[in-house]
Amino acid sequence: MTTKEMVYAALFTALISVLGMVPPISLGFIPVPITAQTLGVMLAGCFLGKKSGTISLILFIILVALGLPILPGGRGGLSVLVGPSAGYILSWPLVAFLIGYASEKVWGSLKTWKLFIINFVFGVVLVSLIGAPIMAIITHTSVWAGLVGATAFLPGDTLKAIIAAFLAVQLKSISPIEQKSQS
Repeated sequence: MTTKEMVYAALFTALISVLGMVPPISLGFIPVPITAQTLGVMLAGCFLGKKSGTISLILFIILVALGLPILPGGRGGLSVLVGPSAGYILSWPLVAFLIGYASEKVWGSLKTWKLFIINFVFGVVLVSLIGAPIMAIITHTSVWAGLVGATAFLPGDTLKAIIAAFLAVQLKSISPIEQKSQS
């Protein structure tokens, strides 16, 4: 891993941490709040690519586990990683990897709609398919109830998938993926 890739990974860890400062929106009927951080997860994958994007999210989770208050509401620590949000948070490195992998595959013919579909499938649908069942198990509710409750995230997460796709296309020329494809 080059120094530049390490710096990008660290910057995205910081970006996702800053997105944690945006106040969460509690829904009341589901114990996991709506947050801005999934925007950073999608951006990490489609801007950095599979390797650096994954590393940035692994580093983020390590910082959370160490107790840094970088999740919305100033949360951090191991208790968060075994609470209702655990499945969502722990899915993020896999999601960044899959978004990065798919983004690298379409990079030569990059279009906003392609990145949106990639972000939607992995950053919206997959996060919910991993996070909701784990939340249901932790809260002793049915998996079906967890999945139904997770549909509340769809509008906002879809908007975040659009924003991430748009930003990645606009920043294509400075993306590490672009630099690798030119080498």
